[in-house]
Amino acid sequence: MVLEIITYPDKRLWEVSKPVEVFDGSLHALLDNMYETMLARDGIGLAAIQVAVPLNVLIINLVNEEGFQDKAELKEVINPVILEKNGTTVYKEGCLSVPEFYEEVERAKAITVRYQDRFGKVIEERLEDLWAIAMQHEMDHLAGKLFIEKISYLKRKKFDKEFKKRQREKA
Repeated sequence: MVLEIITYPDKRLWEVSKPVEVFDGSLHALLDNMYETMLARDGIGLAAIQVAVPLNVLIINLVNEEGFQDKAELKEVINPVILEKNGTTVYKEGCLSVPEFYEEVERAKAITVRYQDRFGKVIEERLEDLWAIAMQHEMDHLAGKLFIEKISYLKRKKFDKEFKKRQREKA
């Protein structure tokens, strides 16, 4: 089922998500619905808070060399913790909750992260490049943060101006 994605400036996007304690059918249904929602909106990642569920749950599925998202590559991430960060990189990010706005954000180039899968099994892995960027972006959502909070003051002013203009056009 495709869920509604909440968008900026919805105050729920700044809510800090809670740890998952029960790994059951309702969690599995949430993960499955998040996957359908992410694909329907052409996203590569989605945090549960973006569908108004304040739980430490996120998914990531990057586009492969053939140009499609292979479900075998899907990461279902519950209760993630970054153990280590290395290097820095800059990437032009976008967000399903901040539609039509893209800006360069600096993040760690590589991270080591520990999380649980849909069954509660603990996984620890090192991620690099876009995998690391996407994980950090989605984990920010779990902490109640948006990528636009990581951009410079001038770029944020540009965003605010564009957002207000779009709001006026819709009215």
